[in-house]
Amino acid sequence: MSGPVEVILIIGAVGYILARRLLGEPAEAKRMLLLPAVLAGVGLVDLTKVTQSPASIGFLVGTTVLSLVLGLLRGASIRVFDKDGIVYLRYTATTVVLWGINLGVKFGASVLLGLVDPTAEHVGSSGLMFTLGVGMVLEGLAVLSKAMRTSGRIVWAKGRNDTPHTMSSMLDGLQQKVQTADGSQTRRPRRRGGLASLIEDVRDLDIRQPNSNASAPYHGPRPNSGGSPEDQVRIIDPHHDHG
Repeated sequence: MSGPVEVILIIGAVGYILARRLLGEPAEAKRMLLLPAVLAGVGLVDLTKVTQSPASIGFLVGTTVLSLVLGLLRGASIRVFDKDGIVYLRYTATTVVLWGINLGVKFGASVLLGLVDPTAEHVGSSGLMFTLGVGMVLEGLAVLSKAMRTSGRIVWAKGRNDTPHTMSSMLDGLQQKVQTADGSQTRRPRRRGGLASLIEDVRDLDIRQPNSNASAPYHGPRPNSGGSPEDQVRIIDPHHDHG
């Protein structure tokens, strides 16, 4: 993909995300994690197709680290709340500012790289997709960590055209264990949200034990925890009253 076309497409995609999330939308795990991971993967493939100079590698590492930090800060700035039993997210003014800083730093680094090493100028633009992708993955992880501690359920994929949402029993089980651990008096105090908290949640998850519906924090029905990987996703209708 050529540099100018890639830049235009990414700016358009970021603008679309900002418009949707400023209004508020369900916190879709698939959109927060899987799609940015694909974006980062495509960007990484593009990077392998061009020759890297020491200067371009240094700029790529620096902008990637900065994108990760800004992604974590964006995730911490996003408002997460429960609406009709589903976890929603909404971008704040701080989130928009952090997005602007992220794009400005990346574009500025590309210009600076062109001045330092004119032969590597196209490499700077080709790394834009990769660095934004990894930053969005970390943003999604931070939001997911906060969403685990709400009373609503986390949507795997939002239903389109009044179709039911797709829910994941794996997310349900992890959320249940996170809330059980937070409610335990024997656990050491820790900050809520953030990447470190999410890593601790995953570490504490014992996949050998089945989910316990008796301690479920939800008011609606829960998917079965057993079965094959194909059974880990279930469809629910958000318009149906679950009681």
